[in-house]
Amino acid sequence: MALSVLVVLLLAVLYEGIKVGKAKLLHHTLMSLPTATSQQLILETDQDSAGAGSDSSPVSSTNLRWFLCHFGQSLVHVTQVVIGYFMMLAVMSYNIWIFLGVVLGSAVGYYLAYPLLRLV
Repeated sequence: MALSVLVVLLLAVLYEGIKVGKAKLLHHTLMSLPTATSQQLILETDQDSAGAGSDSSPVSSTNLRWFLCHFGQSLVHVTQVVIGYFMMLAVMSYNIWIFLGVVLGSAVGYYLAYPLLRLV
């Protein structure tokens, strides 16, 4: 029983850490993309719809980088959702010790992880 509570507590800490990591990943993604990305994507879409067959390398590179960043964020989001549902299932066991493990793990995870957001 104690091992179950410890595992659930660590899952809750991991969940809070993933939330902070997801926010930092989003910040780094936005900072790594050029400021004119939206204008480049609009220009590329206009060129493609007009029938211009020339591929400009910077725009393709930006699109690939944006896709990879978006794919990474999607994987982190799916991981966060899966861990969240596991914690919900654990709480729905109606065991008070498991419930307290989730609550304590969330508190510890929040306490440890959120100061890391200032390091962005």
